[in-house]
Amino acid sequence: MTVLVTGGAGYIGSHMVLELVEAGEKVVVLDNLSTGRRQAVHPQAELVVGEFGDAELVKRLLVSHGVDAIIHFAAKIVVPESVADPLGYYLNNTASARSLLACAVECGVKHFIFSSTAAVYGDPQQNPVTEDETLKPVSPYGRSKLMVEWMLADTAAAHDLKYVVLRYFNVAGADPKGRAGQSFPNATHLIKVAVQAALGLRKGMEMFGTDYPTPDGTCLRDYIQVTDLARAHMAALKHLRAGGDNLTCNCGYKRGYSVKEVIETVKKVSGVDFPVKISGRRAGDPAAIVADNARAKAALGWTPIHDDLEEIVRQALAWEKKLLAEQAGG
Repeated sequence: MTVLVTGGAGYIGSHMVLELVEAGEKVVVLDNLSTGRRQAVHPQAELVVGEFGDAELVKRLLVSHGVDAIIHFAAKIVVPESVADPLGYYLNNTASARSLLACAVECGVKHFIFSSTAAVYGDPQQNPVTEDETLKPVSPYGRSKLMVEWMLADTAAAHDLKYVVLRYFNVAGADPKGRAGQSFPNATHLIKVAVQAALGLRKGMEMFGTDYPTPDGTCLRDYIQVTDLARAHMAALKHLRAGGDNLTCNCGYKRGYSVKEVIETVKKVSGVDFPVKISGRRAGDPAAIVADNARAKAALGWTPIHDDLEEIVRQALAWEKKLLAEQAGG
């Protein structure tokens, strides 16, 4: 049995590959390297450079490697960018995912794990948000992911395919052993941006909106450490292989931090007081969104072990310093 990981050279995907290889799984990574890195892929995993929407390539991989499970990470993920380029997001995130699903059905793949997003909830009426909350995404990014959730449910009803949908909240941090992290230089993740500002890689950073209906006026988010998230995927794979039914779970810590709190934590951990410019709200940003994670804990047996904002920031800082050292070394 082999696991196909789309986007396995990227931030979250590379951590997933680490977990799979350590568990003794055979892994094939399919990545176009638009944001991923070759060196992020574990040497025991096979890397194929290509598009997950390339049906002929995907079918060859599924058949030749005897793939029994697909873990699908590859996607465009920047909310403001999706507002500016909705058709690009629907093409990559939705239309190409439809092609991937069709290949899975044609080639007899039994298990599919999909990386969805808390953006499917839009601006929820109450927090923490459960999986049964009304789905009302406010950005093309969120809608593009929700469409894939719908396709999965309909496909599983018609074919011999079981799935787990994991709705991520804000993914952060790096591998505690320093083997992987967020490497894309133009990433928009708050913690990475703040860490880069602390290291002088940016002249400072922007804080988008201070007039939200939250305790300090800035957006409130649930930050989940990336290795904990990868472990949730391992639990999902175990669930499906044990005959478990289709499932949709939130992945977060049931704890929210504001933008101001995150920035202050980065300043504290780094010891650097970098400049922060106050700017207006960004399109598509809900005021607050925090995960209710009871279902993931109960149904998957998932237990977070890195639920500590300072630890997450230390990991991100260490990883950014490692990237700097690599660049300095050639």
